[in-house]
Amino acid sequence: MVKVLCFRFLKMEGWWIFSLGFLVGMFLLSEGTVLENDKQALLDFVYQLPHLHPLNWDANSSVCKNWTGVGCNEDGSRVIALRLPGVGFNGPIPNNTLSRLTALQILSLRSNGINGTFPIDFGNLKNLSYLYFHYNNFSGPLPFDFSVWKNLTSLNLSNNRFNGTIPSSISGLSHLTSLNLANNSLSGTIPDLQLPNLQLLNLSHNNLIGTVPKSLQRFPKNVFIGNDVSLLDYPVSNSSVVSLPKQPYPKSKNDGKLSERALLGIIVASSVIGVLGFAFLMVVCCFRRKKEDGLFPGKMEKGDMSPEKAISRSQDANNRLVFFEGCNYAFDLEDLLRASAEVLGKGTFGMAYKAILEDATTVVVKRLKDVGAGKKEFEQQMEVVGSIKHENVVELRAYYYSKDEKLTVSDYFSEGSVAAMLHGKRGENRIPLDWETRLRISIGAARGIARIHAENSGKLVHGNIKSSNIFLNSKQFGCVSDVGLSTIMSSLAHPVARAAGFRAPEITDTRKATQPSDVYSFGVLLLELLTGKSPIHTTNGDEIIHLVRWVHSVVREEWTAEVFDLELLRYPNIEEEMVEMLQIAMSCVVRMPDQRPKMCEVVKMIENVRVRPAGLGNQVSSEGKTESSTPLAAATPVPETQSDSQ
Repeated sequence: MVKVLCFRFLKMEGWWIFSLGFLVGMFLLSEGTVLENDKQALLDFVYQLPHLHPLNWDANSSVCKNWTGVGCNEDGSRVIALRLPGVGFNGPIPNNTLSRLTALQILSLRSNGINGTFPIDFGNLKNLSYLYFHYNNFSGPLPFDFSVWKNLTSLNLSNNRFNGTIPSSISGLSHLTSLNLANNSLSGTIPDLQLPNLQLLNLSHNNLIGTVPKSLQRFPKNVFIGNDVSLLDYPVSNSSVVSLPKQPYPKSKNDGKLSERALLGIIVASSVIGVLGFAFLMVVCCFRRKKEDGLFPGKMEKGDMSPEKAISRSQDANNRLVFFEGCNYAFDLEDLLRASAEVLGKGTFGMAYKAILEDATTVVVKRLKDVGAGKKEFEQQMEVVGSIKHENVVELRAYYYSKDEKLTVSDYFSEGSVAAMLHGKRGENRIPLDWETRLRISIGAARGIARIHAENSGKLVHGNIKSSNIFLNSKQFGCVSDVGLSTIMSSLAHPVARAAGFRAPEITDTRKATQPSDVYSFGVLLLELLTGKSPIHTTNGDEIIHLVRWVHSVVREEWTAEVFDLELLRYPNIEEEMVEMLQIAMSCVVRMPDQRPKMCEVVKMIENVRVRPAGLGNQVSSEGKTESSTPLAAATPVPETQSDSQ
């Protein structure tokens, strides 16, 4: 009896395991099928809609990794973003193509020649959050029911030929923060749009009539100009109008009448003011014309400011950003000009900005200064750098070159640089940088630099390695930015004193970075991670301390324990690892360049630091595998042969 029951139990258990496996397999299969459906929908769209500029949409390549303008969710199972501005599309959007991308959240087809009416089948795109159709030739009425897009956050349909009325259903879009319907042929009255989260509005240059609803009177007048809309009773901000005293002065008997002498005086004064105003206007125009012809019109020093004020539109907007193969970003220079920007910092080679584009894409734009290379040399160096695809090297996404402006575009890292992590404000809320993280920074940065040194037939040099150019990638390993910029800079552009703590001694004389000088700079980075001190810092007595010299002096006096950061002393069983890392750092910062190890050798030395179980945090086995993260000594193979302050 017992045997029979056991047999039945095992039989049932086997059936459940089989069923579970079958369901998991079907789920995975369905996920792949859904992505293939998205891929086919995109191919149908691009095949049926004529376009001037070719797209690298190969049916045999990965839609999520290789297709320009296409973005997928984290697990790569669905297409959630499509950005194709300025591709040269001409014609109506084909039916039953884009509407099959039911997971789509971002759609940008601006600056094309798309015509026809708003696609009726877009009602299938329930997850749509950002829709940009501006600068096309759409016509006909707007969709009657906007409530189907409950997640819609930003809507820009400006500069088309839409007609009809503004649907009141827009009021149901509770997440809407930006609405732009300017430069169309919309008519009728402005509906009472109860949109508490709306921050940007533009209804200008349509055929609207009536008055502005109270719900929209918080926006400036200029968002309604170009319509037959009454603004007589429109409230005006106190900041733009000088308020008059409530109690007027007592009136005289002659109030309302001017004497001939007073009238003559007013006429003469008005004439003089008019002549002076005209002369002043001429001077301003001449000055502005000279400024636009060659001078840089704006400087972004601090705070938030549009890059449009910092990039000369008169000359540069005619050129285009150059994107590298495999980049999924699909914006152009005009997008950067319109983007809101935050200054991240001023570095050796220029100013870095955090730019947030209209579709919420965030990038780092580096505005280079003192570029000594010509256009051909600049482009060749950018192509070399842009070809590097490595998880420990910040990928260069695009660049821009003109006579007056040189820009680079790369990914944004929200956690900030290693310099900020090490030397940020040390208060109660500060999270200390533990030893595990510092090890990951070291091995990641070493692998990245080794890869850089292997590029261009083993001749590429970074030239500006320091903690403000190191970030953490998605696996929390060090990642190197600002690759290869030193080569294209003027030799006199960056004084040695600015980065003296990181620079190798020989650069003082030669002013030319080499791979051995990169090794020296990396050694300084290791010392910085070990000591928690800046490469050049001051004591309480205002004495200037050079980190490398200070470490040498402490080690020479056999006080090695005093070298290490006090924050590291709380972690047990790491003393041997820290001493080994200190020895590696000291070998990198020897004075003679030919006595320094190569970066591929440094990688192996750091990987060998941890060959035994650690005593704290994520335990690391003898095989180099962590229990909760990527192994330090594992696998990004080293080849055999983002801004100074992002």
